[in-house]
Amino acid sequence: MPRTKHHSVRFKQPPPSSSRRPNSKSPLRLSLLLRTCTDQLQYISLPLSQPPTPVFAWLVATRRRDSLPSDPPPCFKSSSSSSLLSLPGRGRPAADRSEMAARRAPWLAGGLVAVAVQLLMVAVRGRFVVEKSSVRVLAPEHIRGHHDAAIGNFGVPDYGGTLTGVVIYPDKKATGCDEFDAKFKAKSRRPVILLLDRGDCYFALKAWNAQRAGAAAVLIADSVDEQLLTMDSPEASAGTEYVDKINIPSALVNRAFGESLKKMAQKVASGNDGAGEEVIVKLDWRESMPHPDERVEYELWTNSNDECGPRCDEQMAFVRGFRGHAQLLERGGYARFTPHYITWYCPEAFRLTQQCRSQCINHGRYCAPDPEGDFGAGYEGKDVVVENLRQLCVHRVANDTGRPWAWWDYVMDYKIRCSMKEKKYTKTCAEDVVTALGLDLKKVLECMGDPEADADNAVLSKEQEDQIGSGSRGDVTILPTLVINNVQYRGKLERTAVLRAVCAGFKEGTEPRVCLSHDIETNECLHRNGGCWRDEATNVTACQDTYRGRVCECPVVNGVRYEGDGYTDCKPIGPGRCALNNGGCWSETRGQQTFSACTETALTGCRCPSGFHGDGHKCEDLDECREKLACTCPDCQCKNTWGNYECKCKGNQLYIRGEDVCIANNMSKLGWVITIAAVACVVGIGVAGYVFYKYRLRSYMDSEIMSIMSQYMPLDSQNNENQPLRQHDSEALRH
Repeated sequence: MPRTKHHSVRFKQPPPSSSRRPNSKSPLRLSLLLRTCTDQLQYISLPLSQPPTPVFAWLVATRRRDSLPSDPPPCFKSSSSSSLLSLPGRGRPAADRSEMAARRAPWLAGGLVAVAVQLLMVAVRGRFVVEKSSVRVLAPEHIRGHHDAAIGNFGVPDYGGTLTGVVIYPDKKATGCDEFDAKFKAKSRRPVILLLDRGDCYFALKAWNAQRAGAAAVLIADSVDEQLLTMDSPEASAGTEYVDKINIPSALVNRAFGESLKKMAQKVASGNDGAGEEVIVKLDWRESMPHPDERVEYELWTNSNDECGPRCDEQMAFVRGFRGHAQLLERGGYARFTPHYITWYCPEAFRLTQQCRSQCINHGRYCAPDPEGDFGAGYEGKDVVVENLRQLCVHRVANDTGRPWAWWDYVMDYKIRCSMKEKKYTKTCAEDVVTALGLDLKKVLECMGDPEADADNAVLSKEQEDQIGSGSRGDVTILPTLVINNVQYRGKLERTAVLRAVCAGFKEGTEPRVCLSHDIETNECLHRNGGCWRDEATNVTACQDTYRGRVCECPVVNGVRYEGDGYTDCKPIGPGRCALNNGGCWSETRGQQTFSACTETALTGCRCPSGFHGDGHKCEDLDECREKLACTCPDCQCKNTWGNYECKCKGNQLYIRGEDVCIANNMSKLGWVITIAAVACVVGIGVAGYVFYKYRLRSYMDSEIMSIMSQYMPLDSQNNENQPLRQHDSEALRH
């Protein structure tokens, strides 16, 4: 659905006689008007009596519409208006400090409004960040170079990818506001990148007509010299249904670059170019999305209001479609998601009015538009703020319990069970959903605090602070807004398109499997192995598929690391390398014998084993007999075998391989006698040694025992000490 900017207040304008028509000096009116004047100020509340019609024309010209009126209409045509500013996160203005001062000084309006608007225009314009892609001209040679382009906020930018195509500038209907008569085709059959002029209609309509004419992308050339701006989608209305159907990327380029492309494209089309070379450019979104590490952090600025028309339907369709991916990414630790909700505050001078009391909580500090735009019917804006606060606290409590993905379940269940249309948008229904999901209701209520208290709410105050941009990040000015890795996402809020952008935020090689599915990216390794090295025998490949394209890096398989350039060569190194295709070395088996050129003792390289010669990748049998490398003694007979040799000696001789000699294999009788005598001597010496050892050991033990017994028992005579222990004991027993 078309994405729309967040209004401070939305009204269904009743007839002039209606008592519910907003006062022309109400701060609610000018908040809408100032936004349109600057095209950036989203949350300013100033009273103004002038109707917004001419200013809407200027808004259409600046971002949604593609034509610029010669003189923009003045934002303020009355000097009788009073001034009052209401900008969340920036602090209360001076006029907001005193209700009495605001009531007594309406005549200050002219000067204060002019000064405030000028200052705010400078400040806020500086905070709006234009997200960019790169355009690289590849041909013709003399205009080659890099240029910036502002990504359009509709269609599907190819985050993390590139697109190379031929630039074609139509000779008719160059603004793209009307449907083209025929499809555009390039002679080289490359994708067509249609170049269009700025002016006359919505940017999105140009992209839609280009898509129907066969274009793969759209470049729109600015018509004035200015800084690049973000092309926004039109307000949701009848006749803009095509916005949701745009599936191609679009970008705005500056006037000078656009004119250069036009001239070259016209020259090629007319045949005046001598070489007939096409204008070829490469659109590059690879650096449009930061991808620093293995985890993506993203946030969604949304609203719990389900009665705001197409934009609410768009948000809920996205939540319904993306919930599964979001929960899978968070459960696996691949991503961290944070929901946010937009609020603003009511100026102090108007906090007692019906508008502020019905749309705000905490005494005007946090407000949201009335869902029906009717203060006397249906739900009120403060009901929306309370539910926004509840959903923030649901996420906080779920995150504290290790289940941050429960927020997606709560939002979906609340939409189904507690919709405004069925009159169930209530506290009771919400608390039933919290309980059903197993969340601690008491902690959720503690987190929410008291909406009626005249005090700041920590949760909502933090939301207003986060809404204001800082550094390279701009203000959140569009609802819904998706921020990925601190960069605002551009394009339609649709499941596949957003998943592509999230996947582009991962560091190459760390993407989860959901990012490598066929409906998200093309696996370049499936075609000719991506041009990388591959071992045909084991199917080990250096091609690694990533969301941003293939990478040729030598892999690690089963703990074994490969080294090489990844394109033409990868070799296993380290322990265990021989288990993987024999380490890339030669190996052969014949019968029961297997020889290999890979050894576990060597961490790298291949060496032919003994009995073979070669470079290790190819080994052949070495003929030791023919090469006279073995079995060379005079009485030897050599026979070569595979990987070895056999050597026999003549007669009754034995071959000694280590000495490469033959020795006699018989002995004389004298030799046998000498051998037997020597063996007998050895045996006799062993027996004698054993007997002597046993005697000496027994004598030593007897003396030790006698010595111990003499200390505790009296002996009969001195002679008994000289008798053997066993004899003395036997005599003692006889007595």
